[in-house]
Amino acid sequence: MFKEVLQEIVDGTEGGVAALLMGYDGIAVDQYVRGDSTIDVQTVGMEYSVILSGIRQAAEMLDAGTTLEVSIKAEHLTTVVRYLTEEYFMAITLVPGANVGKARYLLRTRGARLVDELS
Repeated sequence: MFKEVLQEIVDGTEGGVAALLMGYDGIAVDQYVRGDSTIDVQTVGMEYSVILSGIRQAAEMLDAGTTLEVSIKAEHLTTVVRYLTEEYFMAITLVPGANVGKARYLLRTRGARLVDELS
């Protein structure tokens, strides 16, 4: 079920490369990589998981409320992360020029389905 949702998000986003569902401990629950891509999405998620935990804690300390989403735009890849629960997040990696708005929309709407399955 998880892989199908991740595939739906990647394939439904122009410029989508890969998506994953991961715990903040850096352990992947599931992932999907578009067939022509060589990205190691699990390593990307593991590296970002520590940073995402820090962002969540900083937002809480600043009374900014619960962190919902983070975007990381680099020269060659953009990663959009959607916080799902206290334990899990999902992310999509995109090429430059990709439809980030569509990716954000799909993460938000499909993420709700994953939260139900993770409970």
